[in-house]
Amino acid sequence: MPAATRELRSQGKKTRARLLEAGMQVLAERGYQATRVDDIVRVADTSHGTFYLYFENKDDLFAALAHAAADDMAALADQLGAVGPGPEGEAELRTFLGRFHETYERHGPVIRAWAENQVTDPAVLTLGLDTFGGIAAVLADRVAESTGGLVDDALATTILLATVERLVYFVTSRPLALDAGPLLDELAGMLHRGFFGAGATAPRRRGAQSKPRRTTRRSR
Repeated sequence: MPAATRELRSQGKKTRARLLEAGMQVLAERGYQATRVDDIVRVADTSHGTFYLYFENKDDLFAALAHAAADDMAALADQLGAVGPGPEGEAELRTFLGRFHETYERHGPVIRAWAENQVTDPAVLTLGLDTFGGIAAVLADRVAESTGGLVDDALATTILLATVERLVYFVTSRPLALDAGPLLDELAGMLHRGFFGAGATAPRRRGAQSKPRRTTRRSR
């Protein structure tokens, strides 16, 4: 009987957790498409029979990882308070970025599979879209509160979330030996000035184009 339909005892929970940890490690090394049950049981140092006591297949294990990631990302969105134009707003944004970075480190292989469209299960794909949609909705509310409708809030939110996600992906997926603290400090300052600070509330001239430089032809 699959583990999802029965109550697990202490040892069963430990075995399932070990399989999930092994699955995350293999996903990080090989990617979603190349991950196999053979790889997972090898890393978990267990048998195929044990694996199938807890998961129906690789997709079933990934779905469990995806739901854990979705829960943490949803909590991340719920924790973002008001981001005002002053120092308190920048501090709130910096706290959010720190939590986002920690969550990405914990669930990076799953989030990358979502972001890079590797997932084939429609339910898990929808879960990923809903998860990022929830974060985007909260960010959109914070941007709207700050700009008062002076900018296209949907477009600004897309740029904001894409900037954060891609930068954190770059930092966590490569051996760059970067200190995340100073990097997130600088990112918080830049994003706060651009999206929530004085720069965000300055009126924008929509459709304004620079005038071409006028040149004169010299006579020979």
